[in-house]
Amino acid sequence: MIDFIVVGSGLGGISFCEQLVSNDCSYVVFDDNSQQSSNIAAGMYNPVIFKRYTSVWKAQEQLDMLHPFYKGLEEKLAVKLDYAQSIYRRFFSVEEQNSWFEAADKPYLQPFLSTSLIKDSLDGIKADFGYGEVKQGGWVHTNLLQQKYLEHLSSTKQLREERFDYDSLDIQEDKVVYKDIEAKYIVFCEGFGLHSNPYFDYLPLVGTKGEVLEIEVPGLELDVIIKASVFLLPLGGDKYKVGATYKWKDKTNIPTQACRNELEEKLRTFMTRPYKVLKHLAGVRPTVTDRHPLLGKHPKYDRLFVLNGLGSRGVMLAPYLSMLLFDHIINNTPLEREINIERFLKKFKLRSSL
Repeated sequence: MIDFIVVGSGLGGISFCEQLVSNDCSYVVFDDNSQQSSNIAAGMYNPVIFKRYTSVWKAQEQLDMLHPFYKGLEEKLAVKLDYAQSIYRRFFSVEEQNSWFEAADKPYLQPFLSTSLIKDSLDGIKADFGYGEVKQGGWVHTNLLQQKYLEHLSSTKQLREERFDYDSLDIQEDKVVYKDIEAKYIVFCEGFGLHSNPYFDYLPLVGTKGEVLEIEVPGLELDVIIKASVFLLPLGGDKYKVGATYKWKDKTNIPTQACRNELEEKLRTFMTRPYKVLKHLAGVRPTVTDRHPLLGKHPKYDRLFVLNGLGSRGVMLAPYLSMLLFDHIINNTPLEREINIERFLKKFKLRSSL
């Protein structure tokens, strides 16, 4: 018998596996490459919500874990993953400048928002009202991380590259049995694929499609992330990522011409240099109706757990939430209500009564 079955190898699955490694737990991972959000994500980490000028939930706690976590993965996988970079918020008006500096005076935002107006001219970027700097930002190369982590799991024979068959899961009082595997627990980290999971499909995972472009811009030479109507993120050399769109009806991983047009139109409002589109990518983010993650134990089966709903902030959330879930499973440490799936218990009871 092993300790855990983990279903899914996105940011949630990888982060939970690393919790298992650090606690000497045995595990096997199932992945069928059906979910693409971690593959195509820009991987940006930003502790500030610009719409309301508030900090992300538990932002500092997440950031305190983020750099050691990805540093450990860099050493393990022998690749560069974590790129700490300032984020320059391009101001649209004097009013937005004023809103920024009002927010920057708030104690909980002081670690993240600079109180200096940046008027530096960036060649190729139009910014008549200047920028505000977000500190402690950056990005993680999520596509490379997933690729190398799957290679690692394959080399250690801990990967099953197949679709998980829910009908083959036998849930017993003291273990779960799946085909030839016996495990103490199973954790579902399936991203938007959770909507097909009969054990957790009562959860309100709505999914939001996002599309991004990878472009080549000779001579731009940015060393910061620009956040305007879209973000412009330097990948190294002359390559940049542009994104992202948010669409709620289309749940496919197929890029659309309409979204490409939208991204390019917004990009051209502030970038003046010529560019070439190299890639156009799409994926469905695992978003939740109340905008909070999905963490916890199944209402009926004590051996089944879920880690999902990371939305567009998976790079920051995944390591922190994985630690919380592991402690919840092993030590019965309570989860806060805003992330605990117990908040949707009425939905489960309603579904069960039908």
